[in-house]
Amino acid sequence: MPPHRTAALTSAERITAIRLAFPAGGLFHDKEWVLSPEPFALDEVTLDRIEALGPALLAFQRACNRLYLESAEGQVYPWVARLLDQGKPQGVVELGRHAAWRDELPRVIRPDLVLTERGVCISELDSVPGGIGLTAWLNLTYAALGDAVIGGATGMIDGFAAAFPREDILISRESGDYQPEMEWLAEHTAARRRVIRTADYDSSRQVPPPHSFYRFFEIFDLDNVEHSSAFLRQAMAGDADFSPPLKAFLEEKLWLALFWTPQLQEWWSAALSTPHLSILRESIPFGWIMNPQPLPVTAVYPGLDINSWDELKSFGRRQRELVLKISGFSERGWGSRGVFIGHDLSQEAWAAAIDEALASFATNPFVLQRFHAGRVVNHPAWQGERQAATLERSRVRLCPYYFVIGGESRLSGVLATVCPADKKILHGMKDAMMLPCTAAP
Repeated sequence: MPPHRTAALTSAERITAIRLAFPAGGLFHDKEWVLSPEPFALDEVTLDRIEALGPALLAFQRACNRLYLESAEGQVYPWVARLLDQGKPQGVVELGRHAAWRDELPRVIRPDLVLTERGVCISELDSVPGGIGLTAWLNLTYAALGDAVIGGATGMIDGFAAAFPREDILISRESGDYQPEMEWLAEHTAARRRVIRTADYDSSRQVPPPHSFYRFFEIFDLDNVEHSSAFLRQAMAGDADFSPPLKAFLEEKLWLALFWTPQLQEWWSAALSTPHLSILRESIPFGWIMNPQPLPVTAVYPGLDINSWDELKSFGRRQRELVLKISGFSERGWGSRGVFIGHDLSQEAWAAAIDEALASFATNPFVLQRFHAGRVVNHPAWQGERQAATLERSRVRLCPYYFVIGGESRLSGVLATVCPADKKILHGMKDAMMLPCTAAP
């Protein structure tokens, strides 16, 4: 019996309790996952790293915001803003530069971390993350079974309420699958708040402005978001404010490659403290921007030692332990769409993916990153037909949720997505387990 467990329940009794705790309306539309009687335990080194990442990622976002705005104003590296603005409508660019929210940053930070043999590796930074309500429910549910979940039983609920004290939740049709979890979350916060569909926006204005909203829709999808012109007009006039801020440039995977760009190393070193710089270098996989512009004949891409992307096409399978990702301002920029893992593809398919990435540079840039395989772990999964839990070989994605409160990050919970070991792209799927995290005893 782990020392943090306060109730001696069998696995079957724990699964029954978890099922009984499910909200009547569920937590997602048409989504299931595998249950487990046990939370996912993090070793001390991994947990220490996750706790240290919160302040480092907040400092990184501040630095990204500053770098873009100074670049846009011509103070430093004008090419940075040009790169991040590629493919975006002028209205979206101007929205991101609006003076009223110049210094605003997302108030929830959620990295996707792959648990590897060497620690954790950041595969993505999500500014509009799903799973907040789910993780809050998991923490509350497993805590009731006696598990000392990270963040505490109500850590996610309290963190969201503190970061968004008066915001209603504005959710688009595209994000509608997540509406049940946000409704559950809204019901469990002390402040009265509403979950409003963008389709109902015009009829929902029952309080005088300014209206404050937690934004649960993607900026790239604005053309398909009902009444977007109305609430954007209000935002520009100061009658509405949104968090995360309406800054499409902050929602690009390009930042993870810009972090490694040689021309910017001096800038990052000046903008970030030595401890933050160190932990980010250990956690962000080395990456490159897939820019089709030819290099001088005497130059090579650092870490690849090639002069042109055509040479990348001929890499052998072991050399192709690389991943190509569309950067962000696209419907393929989330949910693991627009992702190509080099060593999973044939030579021909890999070459085609490279060609696609280069051809789309002007409108949807791609990044190339080192691929870091997930560590194989064993975790008990509940087998309904056997009425027993069996250990399953798995790989794990960890999603810590840091709420920014009073200018500081607060780790409020960690969601583990425990996937079958044969999966290389780790995300919520029908045969994965979705679990809260605890500290290993």
